[in-house]
Amino acid sequence: MRTARPLSIVIAGAILVAGAVPAEAQSQADVHAIRGATVHTLTGPAIESGTVVISDGRIVAVGAGVAVPPDATVIEATGLHVYPGLFDAESSLGLGEIGSVSATEDASEIARYNPQLTAATAVHPASEHIPVARADGVTHTLSSPSGGVIAGQASLINLAGWTVEEMLVKRSAALILNFPTIQTSSFSFATFQVETRPFKEAKKQYDERIAELEEWLAAAKHYAEARAAGNAAVDLKLDALAMVMQEQLPVIFLVNSERDIRNAVEFAEKHDLNVVIGGGAEAWKVRDLLAEKEIPVILGPTLSMPAGEDERYNEAYSRPAMLHEAGVKIAIATFSNTGFTRLPFEASNAVPYGLPWEEAIRAVTLNPAQILGVDDQLGTIEEGKMANLIVTDGDPLEIQTQIVHVFVGGKPASMDNKALELYERYRSRPQQ
Repeated sequence: MRTARPLSIVIAGAILVAGAVPAEAQSQADVHAIRGATVHTLTGPAIESGTVVISDGRIVAVGAGVAVPPDATVIEATGLHVYPGLFDAESSLGLGEIGSVSATEDASEIARYNPQLTAATAVHPASEHIPVARADGVTHTLSSPSGGVIAGQASLINLAGWTVEEMLVKRSAALILNFPTIQTSSFSFATFQVETRPFKEAKKQYDERIAELEEWLAAAKHYAEARAAGNAAVDLKLDALAMVMQEQLPVIFLVNSERDIRNAVEFAEKHDLNVVIGGGAEAWKVRDLLAEKEIPVILGPTLSMPAGEDERYNEAYSRPAMLHEAGVKIAIATFSNTGFTRLPFEASNAVPYGLPWEEAIRAVTLNPAQILGVDDQLGTIEEGKMANLIVTDGDPLEIQTQIVHVFVGGKPASMDNKALELYERYRSRPQQ
């Protein structure tokens, strides 16, 4: 975990007492300027000795000769760097606390089809994981439900706020679809052995599940037509699914094998869905198809073990470069509620295996914003965009780099967190 700098703690303290000052003073405190830093806008060359001015949650000016408003709270950042905040494009952050304690987990429901559910409903703003993620430079995430076939709608949230409403960037940002697979083997916890079944049997079950999913999509289409004509009562599930189809909301197909990815692409084309591949362990094997169809991929962690006995030890590191070279837009995500501390390193570990550094930093900033259709708000440092920023003492993809300041929604965010508290406690323990 990266440790906080003392100044950031002072800023956090100032936020806590904001409620005790007059409204006029509060509005002035919402104007901030980061002055003298190297600003990495991700829209062009880095700006040396640049200044970023923030007001009312937005970036209002950025450049080398920008004037600082007289009422601004100024951070002198000479020798430091400013980057867009990191974007974990697929996580369950805020939906679970302790994996082995079911009462703290709220990422999934029992039913197989839950298109009406939104992750925001279950996000816990006081989660201990959120401040830890923030201290590591993650300022926003796509918090996603899991389970079943249609898990529900993922919500794009900022990692600061007292309530979910304060955290929300977009309540319905994508639909999560656990696409059916042809599975001939599985691990049995009863026998602790891998059990297999005939391909014919697995294919039959796959066809049945695809038919069931198509029935849901057809029902949603007919429901929308009936509702438009005033001939149908409200059905929350079909209403949500119809909205996804009509608004072309991104549908993240969670698939990994080459065969399943090909099937998912064919299915999405048949039903005119805005497909995004999630996971994509073998997406590199169909990279030409994905490039041709302009289908983006949100890749899982590079810091992972080989998935099969025939997989190369470095395959996870090489996937991002192979997809990028083929012209596929990629993002890199953690797919968890605890792996966020490794997010920048998931990207940086692909660099020695051929992914350009510029593309690695985009894979955890701009690219996910483009994939999810929110690049007008997030992903770069430009006038008018949401001020989700990090100030660092070096390259944020390097493990030794420290996060000095974090801005979420235009406000300085506290760097205090449970991991830092434990670090300080045991660091100062009495010596024998």
